[in-house]
Amino acid sequence: MRLGLFGGSFDPIHLGHLLLAEYCREQCRLDQVWFIPAAVAPHKQRQPFSVAQHRLEMLSLAIAGHAAFEICDLELERGGISYTVDTLQAISDSQREAELFLLMGADTLVDLVNWHRPDDVCSLATPVVVGRPGDAEPDYRGLSGLVSPEQLSYFRQHQVTMPLVELSSREIRRRVAGGESIRYQTPRAVEKYIESHQLYRDVDRRESD
Repeated sequence: MRLGLFGGSFDPIHLGHLLLAEYCREQCRLDQVWFIPAAVAPHKQRQPFSVAQHRLEMLSLAIAGHAAFEICDLELERGGISYTVDTLQAISDSQREAELFLLMGADTLVDLVNWHRPDDVCSLATPVVVGRPGDAEPDYRGLSGLVSPEQLSYFRQHQVTMPLVELSSREIRRRVAGGESIRYQTPRAVEKYIESHQLYRDVDRRESD
């Protein structure tokens, strides 16, 4: 099985997330894509998230009806800082027949060398880097010291291109707090969930996506 793994805060999930997952699924011929909401992302330790149950419910609503999309709550169950390498190792141990693919944007690729144990991340999963028309080509040079030339070539073969979609969770939270519409930025069911549970009314303390 070719298994795509898509981690993030998903606070809230939006259509850009879903499009990225679908383009990766299609272009890399992935059998499944697992959305993995973080407990505490290493680069967002000072940012309070919505409670896990809300983020899980919104994810569930967003991917309902897509047979290849699933939720993995491993990081929420584990708690603490969500290091990708720990998650990949746990999934690798439990899904021994699966080839793992780690979905990420081109900006994340640049920072990958600064992650916790980046060499192990690259040995456990193939980074699937998503580029957008008009942007600079993804820069893989930082990985040259972590993997062999053959691995790097394999990574490049799994680069994905998707349309430019200017959506962010941060902007959705800001718009909700300001009483503005978020129609067509997140699935309608998620929009109604945010409204009914009065999420993101106070967005001042949230500073990053």
